[in-house]
Amino acid sequence: MDLKLYSFRGAPQRKRRAGGALPPKALLLGCALVAACGPADTPPSRASASLTMDLPPIRTFPTRAASPPQRSNSDMARDFLDLSFRLEGGTEMPVFTRFETPVTVAITGKAPATLRPDLEALLSRLRNEAGLRINLRPASDVPASITIEAVSRDRIQRLLPHAACFVVPNVSSIEEYRRTRRQPQTDWKNLRSRERLAIFVPNDVNPQELRDCLHEELAQALGPLNDLYRLPDSVFNDDNVHAVLTGFDMLMLRATYDPALKTGMRRADVAARLPAILARLNPAGQHRRSAPLPATPRAWITAVETALGGFANRAQRVRAANTAAQIAREQGWQDHRRAFGHFLIGRSLQATAPEQAEAHFRTALNYLGSGPDTAPHRALNQSRLAAYALRAGNTARAEQLIDAAYAAAQTSQNAAQMATLLSLKAHIAESRGDKRTAAALRSESAGWALYGNGADALPTLPLREVAAADPSAHR
Repeated sequence: MDLKLYSFRGAPQRKRRAGGALPPKALLLGCALVAACGPADTPPSRASASLTMDLPPIRTFPTRAASPPQRSNSDMARDFLDLSFRLEGGTEMPVFTRFETPVTVAITGKAPATLRPDLEALLSRLRNEAGLRINLRPASDVPASITIEAVSRDRIQRLLPHAACFVVPNVSSIEEYRRTRRQPQTDWKNLRSRERLAIFVPNDVNPQELRDCLHEELAQALGPLNDLYRLPDSVFNDDNVHAVLTGFDMLMLRATYDPALKTGMRRADVAARLPAILARLNPAGQHRRSAPLPATPRAWITAVETALGGFANRAQRVRAANTAAQIAREQGWQDHRRAFGHFLIGRSLQATAPEQAEAHFRTALNYLGSGPDTAPHRALNQSRLAAYALRAGNTARAEQLIDAAYAAAQTSQNAAQMATLLSLKAHIAESRGDKRTAAALRSESAGWALYGNGADALPTLPLREVAAADPSAHR
């Protein structure tokens, strides 16, 4: 139940934009506990049925604006250009594209109950924070600018085997994409304008996984085409530590739809206008010190994708994690990418060499500083270190780590991680004999687990608390 880390619900999952020019993107939507990851087709027992009847209502997040970006405008101008004029595979786009008319969004397919409210909350944020003219309208014979079709995960993966959700230009349904997927109009490298796109999301996953798909795929339907590992503060990053649109992401979208830009502009023309745009939209960024991070080499990206993916065996993933850490060290990085390599090694060792794993999680924290941009990254490591502290009997240290990780999970709206951390707190309260507090924490944990992990995971809630206190159960 970490921040968007690794899907262990069967086949390896990846989010991607469909089309020949864009490679798969690692879906890092996680289940921290082995007990919570049983086969989805296992029928519930009578015991589990009675358990679910006593559960609290599902917890959800209020709609709230993200904190403003904390980096310099000059650095973010570089990011904007790389996000807008380059595809994930490295293909350079000749022209800038965006919607040139107000954007309409329609929902089709068999949508789960949480899709519409989560989408309406996202659209509200896009209007208020990015200044977009975007509205939800009923599906009709006239295609919307963006159609969001809810289909089964199996149907998505029959078209794109490693995809959890994806966005395609110039179609309005998954059937239309099936017919045209090998034609030029559905290949992102041929995009020269945006008139209609379709997003395909799974209707048989937990609410958090669905929401995360909505945030990333809708943002990329509207604006940036690329993902950059160097970004510490964005969903446009293949590490997927951030799950919902950040202040940086909203600034990128606001700049994308600034009146000074238009579809068809060349990179040099956009680059010339961008400093004035960012100065107007984000005056605080004019006074921040520039600290540009170096580009990420392909070898590191390949190593990370192997370490994350389910297409490699365990030995290959361990080697890949070590390769990523070695490349980061050779590059001299001191940023979140250096930390991520150590996190990957720690994760690969936690079941077989827990002391070494703990050391790598501690090392990862050393490269993550104390700023808000990397708080979710720190929480990945803090939640594991809290379990180690509990195992060693250091309750005070465990509580300190849990509180820090919980604050980050709450800000980044990671219900799955919140549920796990609340289970740890319930474990501590129970050990102190405070049964009332423990019961309240378990109830709250269950409410967040309904959103973050789905009802299928709830029969394992009695096991979840025990497993949460075991570092080797955190995946």
